Amino acid sequence: MRGNGTAAMQLSGLAPHPNASNAAAALEALDEIDDAIHQKARLGIMSTLLALGEAEFKLLKETLSLSDGNLSTHLALLEDRGYVASRKEFVRRKPRSTYTPTDAGRAAFQRYLLALERIVRAADPPEAMHKQS
Repeated sequence: MRGNGTAAMQLSGLAPHPNASNAAAALEALDEIDDAIHQKARLGIMSTLLALGEAEFKLLKETLSLSDGNLSTHLALLEDRGYVASRKEFVRRKPRSTYTPTDAGRAAFQRYLLALERIVRAADPPEAMHKQS
């Protein structure tokens, strides 16, 4: 969701509306959303890896209900971004792929969460609107 900076600046000029500054803050936070993480499957992958520390391909596939090809595509994008690392090995002649979040992936996920928190906070109406209710 890139390119909302202009809209945020335009909204900040709408000072008469009691929630204009919150709307502008939400739009600014939208510019900080990392599209590589924001996609549902990749958000699930990153959340799982950060919660578990590492996960095998099979676990991710079953947990997130993704096909082999779909999961592979999402993992490849996250690897290209430097957000996850893979370890491939053979166990009893069968391939096993294990994925771990990188430091860059952890940092990107934290930035993503902070941007979401800003959006959620911006959605809260100002105190004046609470009193009118």
